[in-house]
Amino acid sequence: MTRPLASMTGFARTDGAHGAVRWTWELRSVNGKGLDIRLRLPNGFDSLEVPLRKRFGEKLVRGNISVTLTVQREAGQSALVVNEQVLESVIAAMRAVGERIQASPPTLDGILAFRGVLDVQEISDTEEERDAQRQAALASFDEALDGLVAMRAREGAAIAEVLRGHVDRIAALTEEAERCPAHQPQAILARLEAQVRGLTDHFSDFDPQRLHQEAVLLATKADIREELDRLAAHVEAARALLDGGGAVGRKLDFLAQEFNRETNTLCSKSNDKDLTAIGLELKAVVDRLREQIQNLE
Repeated sequence: MTRPLASMTGFARTDGAHGAVRWTWELRSVNGKGLDIRLRLPNGFDSLEVPLRKRFGEKLVRGNISVTLTVQREAGQSALVVNEQVLESVIAAMRAVGERIQASPPTLDGILAFRGVLDVQEISDTEEERDAQRQAALASFDEALDGLVAMRAREGAAIAEVLRGHVDRIAALTEEAERCPAHQPQAILARLEAQVRGLTDHFSDFDPQRLHQEAVLLATKADIREELDRLAAHVEAARALLDGGGAVGRKLDFLAQEFNRETNTLCSKSNDKDLTAIGLELKAVVDRLREQIQNLE
């Protein structure tokens, strides 16, 4: 199934938790020539990089993606642990002092009161628990990625409507240029012949036959029939791409360049103010078309 048109801009955020660990995923996407993914993962979650990149590759084609995973750990369970090394040192010191002086035997609470004999340590997660945390975080990431894809699709649908409007305007201007009498070969020849007659009235040494040949050549160069046909063909191609969906941003950008090329040629060939006005408006619409296409995947 073909994916809908998508923008390259979007944002998504999800929160999750497993045991004493809580996290937040933040995904940001902006325009890019290809698919560029930048990951910021905390210690202990580095192993997620490969599956994360794989998931992006399955659902996105273009865009600069920034991914941030923020992890917080709640205070876990703790336990009292005897520091055997310190304990042995304390007992040895008591024995040494007891041999030198008359003293009561040390009590248990007295020994444990020495600093360092007892340590309070948090109970660390097992490897199985840490793996379960990573898998839960990965499932939470899938939710964030789906949200990003959905947002890009919504943006893409809005852009597609704008693009269709620009393409429709290009089609209307092309038809307007088609109806413009000034572009017809007969009108071009008549205008040039009038100019030639004006010249021959002032300069008797002009060769009328040679001037007629030049007029025909100029009329051929001023004919925009080919440009109008190409503009119409590009309109149909653009509509087909917009209706087909998928990652068509590059193809549409190429078509926009072709629109621009044909419009420039039309303007350069025009020798009529009405046709020139149509060409200038075409250029403005094509520029707006190209600007919006840059946002499409």
